[in-house]
Amino acid sequence: MMKILQRSGLAAMLILLGTMTALAEPQSYSLKVDGLACPFCAFGIEKQLSKIDGVGDLKTDVKAGVVRLTMKDGSLLDKAEAKQAVDRAGFTLRGIEKVRNAPQQAGESQ
Repeated sequence: MMKILQRSGLAAMLILLGTMTALAEPQSYSLKVDGLACPFCAFGIEKQLSKIDGVGDLKTDVKAGVVRLTMKDGSLLDKAEAKQAVDRAGFTLRGIEKVRNAPQQAGESQ
């Protein structure tokens, strides 16, 4: 009985550790935005989105109408706050999708 409890406790700790590690990784999102037409548009939307706490990296693909946003370690994107930022920039948010981060290659650093 004691071995079962020890194994159960170990399993629970491993699950908790895995969850904590996943939350600490930078989270990336793809924002589909209507109205992007030029580099000036990209600048305007990135300026507004960068004001959100925890935003790290921003890349805008004007042609595809997509902004790729990566949060800093441990931060998550608040969808309502993202919508407000897009609205303030004068665009329409069509959707937000969480993007799975590619695993880091050996020797690669961020």
